Amino acid sequence: MLHEHFELLEKIGLDLLFAGIFFFIGMAIKDVLNEGNVPPFGRRIVWLVLFLGCAGFIIKGVIQLFWEGTGIG
Repeated sequence: MLHEHFELLEKIGLDLLFAGIFFFIGMAIKDVLNEGNVPPFGRRIVWLVLFLGCAGFIIKGVIQLFWEGTGIG
């Protein structure tokens, strides 16, 4: 395999790893919220923070792809 293919597989694997980590964090937070009898307002705040963290990660990836596509990065 060429070096470029290894880099592509590495990028895909790292993105899948982060997606899996976000999934397991979400499941752990859901369990803690259910066990702790957290009020609805607190649940919304927790899920908003988790969503913003995931969205920031996705936006970073899109910006990185855009910059690499235009030759900036």
